[in-house]
This record gives sequence, C-alpha cells and structure tokens, in this order.
Amino acid sequence: MDNEHETVVAAFDLDGTLTEGGSVFPWLKSIAGRGRTWRAALSLAGPLTVGAFRSSKWADNAKERLFVKLLAGLDGQDVVARSRTFALAHLEREGRAVLLSRLAWHREQGHDVVIVSASPQIYVDVLTEALNANGGLGTRLAVDPRGRLTGGYLGKNCRGTEKLRRLDEWIAQRHYPTPPVIFAYGNSRGDRRLLSAASHPFNVGRLGVFGSLRRFPRLKTADH
Repeated sequence: MDNEHETVVAAFDLDGTLTEGGSVFPWLKSIAGRGRTWRAALSLAGPLTVGAFRSSKWADNAKERLFVKLLAGLDGQDVVARSRTFALAHLEREGRAVLLSRLAWHREQGHDVVIVSASPQIYVDVLTEALNANGGLGTRLAVDPRGRLTGGYLGKNCRGTEKLRRLDEWIAQRHYPTPPVIFAYGNSRGDRRLLSAASHPFNVGRLGVFGSLRRFPRLKTADH
C-alpha cells in the first residue's frame, strides 16, 4: 500500500473461493446422514432448483426449508462438535492452495482478514480459527431455549446484500481511525455486492470471463 499506516481489511468468501465447490450439502450429510439428506433435498427439488436459478429470497427460503427438515430438534452442542470435525477435514481436502496462500499473505502484511460466507456460522467459526483470520461471518442458526436447533436462521442468510451489511457491521465494531482499504475475493453472484464495495475486488471463480463476476479483475496468481 502507498501508506504503510493505512488499515487494510481482506474479505474472503468461503465456498468456491477458499475451498473447492460448496460445503453446505456435505456438512448436512455429515450431520443428518447421507440418505436422510438426499431424501430431504429431493422433497424440496422444486424450491431448491428455483433458488439456484433465481437466487435472492428464493435461494434463502429454499435453503432454510432444507435446514428445518434436517436440523430441527438436534442438540446444538453436539452439532457444534461434529461440525468442527467436518470443517477441518473439508478444509484439508478441498482447500484452494493459491487462495489460502493469498489469505496467509494478507496476514503476513498485518492486514485484518475476515471470512464472509453464506455457510453456517457453526463451522465458519472453526475455519476462522484454523486459518488465523481476525473474524468470520456466516449464516447464524437459531437455537431454542433447550439448546436445540430450530433449523431456521437467526437473522438472514449471509449472502448478497447481507454479506456486505455484515462486513460493514464488523468493520464498524473494529473502530478503525479511518475507513479501511478493502480487498475482497469471491466466486459467485452472491458475492457481487461485496466485491462492488471493495477497493480491490477479485473474481476467483472457475468460469472466469464466462462467470457472473466477469466484470471484476481476476486474481493473476489464482488457479484457473
């Protein structure tokens, strides 16, 4: 940076950015079982398909309906423990080396690193710790007074506009003396708002010029 005292925040999406592909469906299978997860997904095939194509509230609602089917009534602490095992194995198996190196480079420069993901906060927290990031923002899940998951969101699904809102909230809580310079890394249309607000946005999606983030610059060292 031109000014060595300038504050820098590096915001990374998770699925398809720091790791290959998605993590939510594999996570659900690890928690609810493979067969039960596939049956629930098939019962919601219509809403899930519409959500995949139309995104926005349709995607949010379909995902929440799937969570309710599979997670409602499960002990929260048990899910937390099992999610830790899943997350560490997923990172080891699916981590994108170039993007993980980029995250480590930001940390070496003294920049603040934050993961901003639509994946559940339950395991975003695990990956935040594993990657030595300063913060992790994911989709928070509601827990009832008995400590059991309801399957519903606590707040909103952390994608699109909500990603940017959560990042802005996180930055505000840090009380930086001046607005930070923001680097942002994403791979899908759910990251467009985040990248649009960044000083230095990077499209790290596999589709490159054919992807939904094609108007954003590519990370030159990213694997294609």
